[in-house]
Amino acid sequence: MQSTALEKQLGFLREIDRLKTVVRQSPLLNRSRKENSAEHSWHLAMYALILNEYADGPVNTDRVIRMLLLHDVVEIDAGDFPIHGGSAGEGQAEQEARAAARLFGLLPPPQASEFLSLWQEFERAETEDAKFAKALDRFQPLLINVFTGGGTWTESGVSLEQVHARYGPAIQQGAPRLWAVCEQWVARHFAGQGPGMPEQGG
Repeated sequence: MQSTALEKQLGFLREIDRLKTVVRQSPLLNRSRKENSAEHSWHLAMYALILNEYADGPVNTDRVIRMLLLHDVVEIDAGDFPIHGGSAGEGQAEQEARAAARLFGLLPPPQASEFLSLWQEFERAETEDAKFAKALDRFQPLLINVFTGGGTWTESGVSLEQVHARYGPAIQQGAPRLWAVCEQWVARHFAGQGPGMPEQGG
């Protein structure tokens, strides 16, 4: 017997409950525990809602939010690949592509193809919407590391140069004004001064 559209949608919603069990390396700002990937995705959606004026080009905030809510769903199958503290391993992109096909394939058409397309657009980071989404996906963990006194950077012995190389390109491309703030935070952090408040520019 063929599943109805509603049964498929509810099945997908039950399946993505598992994202709450994928623990990331980044701590909560109160340092009580590590955040999970579902919390990370929700928080990024809020970043997009609040910080959309800092996108480098014109963006559709609703599309950016949709991308960010979907971008880490693949971690249900593929797991989280931390930025620091080890190699992501061979075949990460292939693992995530297979996960995206399976998970979004649980939905009825046209939702399945629509969500898979949004996920692929985020991964390619070629459109203005995707560039801004990618920028926020780097900005949020950078902010967490700075405001927790080092977070994963301290744990993994990350250098100033590594921070610039890993976070800078994506944030600079999608939200250069946010990167200008990040540069101040990062410089103060590695100088042992704490984040301070960003200078307000025009």
